[in-house]
Amino acid sequence: MILPSVIPAIGNTPLVDLSRICQRLDLDGRILAKLDYLLPGFSKKDRAARSIVELARAEGTLSPGQTVVELTSGNMGTGLAIVCGILGHPFVAVMSAGNSVERARMMRALGAEVVIVPQAEGSKPGEVSGADLALVDEVAQRVTADRNAFRADQFGHSGNPKSHATGTGPEIWEQSGGTVTAFCDFAGSGGTLAGVATFLTPHGVRCYAVEPEGARAIAGEAIINPDHPIQGGGYAMDDLVHLNGTSVAGHLSVSSEAARDGARMLARTEGIFAGYSAGANLAGAIELLRGPEKGGCVAIVMCDSGLKYLSTDLWE
Repeated sequence: MILPSVIPAIGNTPLVDLSRICQRLDLDGRILAKLDYLLPGFSKKDRAARSIVELARAEGTLSPGQTVVELTSGNMGTGLAIVCGILGHPFVAVMSAGNSVERARMMRALGAEVVIVPQAEGSKPGEVSGADLALVDEVAQRVTADRNAFRADQFGHSGNPKSHATGTGPEIWEQSGGTVTAFCDFAGSGGTLAGVATFLTPHGVRCYAVEPEGARAIAGEAIINPDHPIQGGGYAMDDLVHLNGTSVAGHLSVSSEAARDGARMLARTEGIFAGYSAGANLAGAIELLRGPEKGGCVAIVMCDSGLKYLSTDLWE
């Protein structure tokens, strides 16, 4: 089959049994990994980017040729650069200087205009805090107003969780033959967790939120360590609207070291070259199989490619 563009290629990624890791760690159960790092923009955010733009065009809130603006750690921006470029919308990505340089270079290569926002005082390069994200949002709002643009708003637009409720969740269920008993995901915008839970929870699947150690706002804990290297999520935000009303079975805490070790284990043991958040998801799944989901089948998403972290400490 010949596709008219790469947009229809967004979705239907493989689901892989991480049997080697489970055997290596002597885990009682299975971990199934959804390889969304194989999508055209090398991340799961391609799904939300496609959904938001297509829905906005259908509703008339995004006019033909209108500029699209969004704050991004680089993954959503890459997806939007691809979708907007094909559909004829100029795209402006607004991102923190704390994000890896590969992401900005990739977006520019795809035709996006990239606005880099300096980090908040005291922030560490390579780590994006809630304070950094607030500065990025201010600039994104200003650019949107100045250019009479459409704000993609991954933290608020319904197209984000919808893409996972109609795509990721059903795909996991069908590909696993209905054997999945649990799902966990590192929460960024909360769209993946909310959307997948919408589909899988009625099937009896327990869905868990994964957050950085010391920054578990979704779990309702005080933020004592908002700085971490897991880009694209864990911003210590307690107003993730996509998760309002979402049935979450529990909250998992993952350290930066566990996320880093998880990503390296995926690469060396399973040949999956993914990033920090994929490592965090693996760490969460391991915790589940050693605890409340022992003997079960846990599904996780490989959120983005390890290629986006070559300038960070992940592969040192």
